[in-house]
Amino acid sequence: MAVGVIMPRQGQSVESCIIEWKVKEGDTVKEGDILFGYETDKASFEEESEVSGTVLKLLVQDGDDVPCLDNVCVIGQPGEDISEYVSGSDDEAVEEEAVVEAAAAPEVKPEVTAQSGDGIKISPRARGIAERQNLDITKADATGPGGRIIERDIAVLAEKGYKVTAAAQSAYDGGAVGTGLGGAVTTVDLSRRPEPAQEAPSEAEYTDVKLNNVRKVIAKSMHASLSNMAQLTLNATFDATSIMNYRSTVKENMESLGLPNITLNDVVLYAAVKTLKKHPDINAHYLGDVMRQFSSVNLGMAVDTERGLLVPTIFGADSMSLAELSVKAKELAAAAQSGSVSPDLLTAGTFTVTNLGSLGVESFTPVINPPQTCILGVCNITYRLNKNGETYPAMGLSLTFDHRAVDGAPAARFLKDLCAALETFELTLAV
Repeated sequence: MAVGVIMPRQGQSVESCIIEWKVKEGDTVKEGDILFGYETDKASFEEESEVSGTVLKLLVQDGDDVPCLDNVCVIGQPGEDISEYVSGSDDEAVEEEAVVEAAAAPEVKPEVTAQSGDGIKISPRARGIAERQNLDITKADATGPGGRIIERDIAVLAEKGYKVTAAAQSAYDGGAVGTGLGGAVTTVDLSRRPEPAQEAPSEAEYTDVKLNNVRKVIAKSMHASLSNMAQLTLNATFDATSIMNYRSTVKENMESLGLPNITLNDVVLYAAVKTLKKHPDINAHYLGDVMRQFSSVNLGMAVDTERGLLVPTIFGADSMSLAELSVKAKELAAAAQSGSVSPDLLTAGTFTVTNLGSLGVESFTPVINPPQTCILGVCNITYRLNKNGETYPAMGLSLTFDHRAVDGAPAARFLKDLCAALETFELTLAV
């Protein structure tokens, strides 16, 4: 029995997804094969087949924005009845057009359509559009059922510039500049000889890469953030000796104590969460006429992925131990990088941390995720001299804050307290 495959819903906030087919009609698939990829406005996923059989019908086109839970294709055995899934197919749509136009429209003499007996099949709707735009349908590539020219073929024809009067059709092979009505090519245009083209200066080779949904959302949200906020960044460094010694101790004893691989980034996340509890304006949302201060910390963690920057949220981070926070951070990072993270886990952060230290960055200006009031950038470790002439490891922190919501002094106090918590990390763990 033929089975309809639906567009999955990834999270309660997702209404539709962009589809990218991995199969075509007639392909044989087995359970577990990838049928299609799909993108929400924040992440990308792949859908596996739950049945084995033949792809009998693709109900939507590659690149379509498909509502969640709608059927996208039908899988079954060749020859099975799939009429219940294809009630809106091209064949039936064409027939409905013909009935409606025959009943409601007066007879119109074709001007650009092919003569009877030429073997060209075209839907009434496509023919009408071609006539109105003076398009030569003999140049169209038919992609409709049974070799029929349909509306999308006419749209492609218009993009290629095959506008031509009836008199000029037989000699027209494209490329001429039309001076007739609506830009149509006339017999006069065909007789003109173009002037020899001047040699254009050579251009550098390039490749146009289509933006995915994630990049479009990043572009929109970051532009809105910088356009609508009064952002200012404070930079500070702290002596990282304490956290480096702690990290070494954990690494030496993690197997015997059953600890996860706690990284320096995990340590900074933990210290930031503890410090945020004492600075409610930093762990907050700015909502125009009100500051929403949160009693718990939903920690956003910036993750670099192939599709672009994603910020999954560690919900209730202030209730976690360092080991629990470390495990959760790695789980979310892996899910984001694989494209399997739920969109519901990419929302509701109250404060965000982004780390570029592993890339050698000494300071930077992170951009706030609105409506949050702050974002913390973690930088790399450099070595400096103390007042006794001894070297020590110094780690940089960059705090960007929204000056509409937080003044410079409160932001500086948070940064100072965070540096102190990291310089005496073993005491921070005891709190």
